[in-house]
Amino acid sequence: MHVLKPVIRDYAWGSPTLLADLQGREPTGRPEAELWLGDHPGAPCVAVVRDGAHVGLDEVVAADPEHCLGPAAPEGRLPFLMKLLAASAPLSIQAHPTLEQARAGHAAEEAAGVPVDAPERNYKDANHKPEMLLALTPFAAMCGFRSPEVSSDSFEALARALTERADGDTSAVAVAAARISQALAAGDLEDAFTSILDPDSVWGAPGAVAQVVDVLRAAPDLAERDPSLATALEVAQHHPDDPGVVVAILLNRVDLAPGQAIHLPAGNVHAYLHGLGVEVMAASDNVLRGGLTPKHMDVPELRRVVTFEALPVPSTEPERVADSVVAFRPPFEEFELLQATLEDDAVHGLDVHGPGIAVVTRGTASLALAGQEIELGPGEAVFLPAAETASGPLAVRAAAGAPATVHVAGLPRG
Repeated sequence: MHVLKPVIRDYAWGSPTLLADLQGREPTGRPEAELWLGDHPGAPCVAVVRDGAHVGLDEVVAADPEHCLGPAAPEGRLPFLMKLLAASAPLSIQAHPTLEQARAGHAAEEAAGVPVDAPERNYKDANHKPEMLLALTPFAAMCGFRSPEVSSDSFEALARALTERADGDTSAVAVAAARISQALAAGDLEDAFTSILDPDSVWGAPGAVAQVVDVLRAAPDLAERDPSLATALEVAQHHPDDPGVVVAILLNRVDLAPGQAIHLPAGNVHAYLHGLGVEVMAASDNVLRGGLTPKHMDVPELRRVVTFEALPVPSTEPERVADSVVAFRPPFEEFELLQATLEDDAVHGLDVHGPGIAVVTRGTASLALAGQEIELGPGEAVFLPAAETASGPLAVRAAAGAPATVHVAGLPRG
């Protein structure tokens, strides 16, 4: 095992307190959005090796891939990236490509000579990014398209309210809302979605989204009756003139209690809103954005990768695998997540497959594997080489009898 020194990313939407509270330290005063646990080149962890030296986890893996990764990770790096995600404001509305789309898009941008760090770059790597989010606190998100018929009713009510607010005059925004309602009534999610994001449409004009926000604030009964309109008003607090506010009306609102999880396959349009969670994903940084962001948006490419279907919220139900241990197993090849809830001094054995990363998210816990034992506090983590997890279970125990929780990402069992 190697103790990890993770990197914290300070994106603007990050919470100034959630990670600090979890780790029991003073806040830095900056937004702290994501604590990265992995060897992804965007922010590889530092690993503490046996002689006490600090070495990049990517270097540790590259030096002995057979020991670190085993035969189940042929690409020479961890197939997953684990994060603690702490949001106090909405992330961008986004979708991720399939593996085939990522490979083709990355190859095309490489051939075109687009620098990998260019703001207009869509595909920073050739991998897909299916992901799962497990809530540690109450956590809110938008996830996937609602039924177009239900969304049609929301836009019809919005168009009517806009007209009433204009004393019966038909404003361009009211006409646009009515048109989207009609497209949705015909089941055309693609037309509704892309017309909102078209920079040359009414929704791209200055003040257009602000009219929607104003009418929702002036008619609170609308939002009380329609959760999607309430969510649009919520995200408008952070992005008051962004077309993503209108996109929000198309999406499912999801409120997770601690211990609940969702998984997000390729093509699923989503945005996290607020809360603290454990996020695990295939090791990729490919994001196609669709609102609630000042960053680059490539609407034609986004349109190509999005799945324009109304689907149920993809919940990930826990499977009990042992006393006080559950597994979250989304339908992805790159990872699964074990959660051990430790209430006493009993030792729990976790069967980790392949390389793994373990992080303590509550209390203090002792982890033992392959003759080595390490005590970790909240927010502290270790890397578990595949050769060591193959030697037997990872033994976890709450220190001094106090409650503790440990999350371990590893490869799914075949």
